[in-house]
Amino acid sequence: MRTLNSLTEHTVGELTDVGPKTVESFRVLEIETILDLLTHYPRRYIDRTEQRSIRDLKIGDEAMVLATVKRVQSRRTRNGKSLVEIDVFDGSSYLSCTFFNQGWRAKQLAVGTEAVFFGKLDSYRGKRQMASPVVDLVGDKTGRVIPVYPLSEKAGLSTWDISKFMQQALRRAGDFADPLPEAMRDELDLVGRTWAMHHIHAPESMGAMRAARKRLAFDELLRLQVVLVARKRRYEAEATGIRHVIESELVNEFHASLPFPLTRAQQRVIAEINEFLAGPHPMHLLLQGDVGSGKTVVAVTALLTAVAGGYQGALMAPTEVLAEQHALGVKALLADVTVPSQGGTLFEDRPLRVELLTGRATGTERKNIGAGLADGAVDIVIGTHALITDAVAFHKLGVAVIDEQHRFGVEQRAALRGKGDDPDVLVMTATPIPRTAAMTVYGDLDVAILDELPPGRTPIVTTWARGELEEQAAWKAVLEEVAQGRQAYVVCPLIEGSDKIQAASAVETYEELEGGHLQGLRLGLLHGQVPAKEREAVMNKFRAGEIDVLVATTVIEVGVDVPNATVIVIVNADRFGLAQLHQLRGRVGRGAMASRCYLLGDVVTPDGEERLGAMVRTTDGFELAEVDLGIRGEGTVMGTRQKGRNDLKLASLRTDLALVVAARKVAFEIVDPVEGLDAHPILEDEVRLLVDDDEAEFLFKS
Repeated sequence: MRTLNSLTEHTVGELTDVGPKTVESFRVLEIETILDLLTHYPRRYIDRTEQRSIRDLKIGDEAMVLATVKRVQSRRTRNGKSLVEIDVFDGSSYLSCTFFNQGWRAKQLAVGTEAVFFGKLDSYRGKRQMASPVVDLVGDKTGRVIPVYPLSEKAGLSTWDISKFMQQALRRAGDFADPLPEAMRDELDLVGRTWAMHHIHAPESMGAMRAARKRLAFDELLRLQVVLVARKRRYEAEATGIRHVIESELVNEFHASLPFPLTRAQQRVIAEINEFLAGPHPMHLLLQGDVGSGKTVVAVTALLTAVAGGYQGALMAPTEVLAEQHALGVKALLADVTVPSQGGTLFEDRPLRVELLTGRATGTERKNIGAGLADGAVDIVIGTHALITDAVAFHKLGVAVIDEQHRFGVEQRAALRGKGDDPDVLVMTATPIPRTAAMTVYGDLDVAILDELPPGRTPIVTTWARGELEEQAAWKAVLEEVAQGRQAYVVCPLIEGSDKIQAASAVETYEELEGGHLQGLRLGLLHGQVPAKEREAVMNKFRAGEIDVLVATTVIEVGVDVPNATVIVIVNADRFGLAQLHQLRGRVGRGAMASRCYLLGDVVTPDGEERLGAMVRTTDGFELAEVDLGIRGEGTVMGTRQKGRNDLKLASLRTDLALVVAARKVAFEIVDPVEGLDAHPILEDEVRLLVDDDEAEFLFKS
């Protein structure tokens, strides 16, 4: 039986007819070993049973045709770009195919070439045509289902070259060792690995391909879940948690001081957190909540629970701007809260001490805060990576909160946890994560969700202003809101102008608006390069209503809360990601007044079109997260895990929720809290092979 590890001991150079030149071609595709080759899965399949004849196609049909190239013409357009036009014939009729800015197509699709063309049929000047169809060269390949492999022009390998070597590698590999017992495969309705490996590369039918894909995708997800579950088991087995006292005068005083009642969702999540805080194991909880759902109040409640028991709290944010905003917000929330005496009547209640520690702190500030953390005088510290430097030592860290977790790695999370004796950890994200992604990327954490907005919030109406007239309407709306005593944001993608990126800059936009559309209004400018004290002064003026319109970059993306701001204009909106757009929109609609968001930009990519269309359609962050995952793919989500070799090749976080759930259930069944994967040596061998070195060292250290 062949293990995956044994396949790494053989290179593609050992295959028949693979010389030094072909080895280099494979290297371009990042294929060096037989395992690399066998896991270079087809990107799509040509099902010849679904083939259409050109004569039967109607305008608007999206279809696949197998045809022969009869004429090729290559020329330059007026703006100097290449245009390749070809005519193809399939025995029933002719079809014209055009390719813009793909000059190499003229060589690839020489007269006499047989290929499959997939696209949408249009009509141009009376001729039936497909614009930029997907092309697959199939040569003389036969069979009902033909695999099409990811290629690179530099590699110089065709899809049938790869298929030929793939079949040779499969013959040589023989039977594969299967990490799943037959009974488990039957229960999960999964085929054996040997069958799956053969039918992913040479399926008898599309049904066989789907069964093979299901099995191999499950294997990928199981390896990831085993890593996450093993880490969770390790924490639970090794760490002795702090049993916090939940009912406290300090927390009650804080809740009573709030100018609004807690939502039902906040009450539910606080109760969930309290269960963890009172329990025997340290909490490792991911708190998800949409924009404005009240995550900060929940986090502060957890921090105060630690303080009430004589411990300290820490909140770590990824940027200085966000840390500063958190510090302002938390200090305002806790302005009148005092710490009750823990020593009887001889000691008086004292003010709660909250400090900010970032890289911008002066030497004196750093020294004073450091001393206060070491002797327990500082109750809550808010900061950046500065909190995990060697110079910082806590007296008794009880609860650590990490904001915007996706910007931190596992190691940084562990470093903050290491500042105390197994403190409870609350991880927050203001960017909702689809369920599949949360279970796959943050599977070592428990999950709590805030799915309710505070009462009194009004829906935000979003408009995509595509042309000059609609842009004028956006600026008119800003003037109208300011005239009624409200405030506005204008957000730009860059700080200063750039010749390379044609996007508006904050500085230029500020100057243009000051002398143009918003002349006469009080404008403020804010971006990451403004010194901290000046930035704080600008924000304070905006909060106090002394600035009508704040022109800014994404420094206001999270944490800024000005209920009087009712309109936001996002310039070059197509330059922003969907999560960013949603966060920025969340700066308005924070009060009881109706709010509006204007997205400026008329020339966009298809992805940009989908992003902006989704923003207009919904304000639900979880729905937008699903759309974002569909646009960007799993690569960007998986990138937050900071891994290399174990990225998903077949499994999809968009479509494989059932497989994710099943893999997670199996991982919990087979990972022993003490023995780990000792009872499953084949799977352990694969996990060692396919997780990165740091992760493997953590999971398998004796």
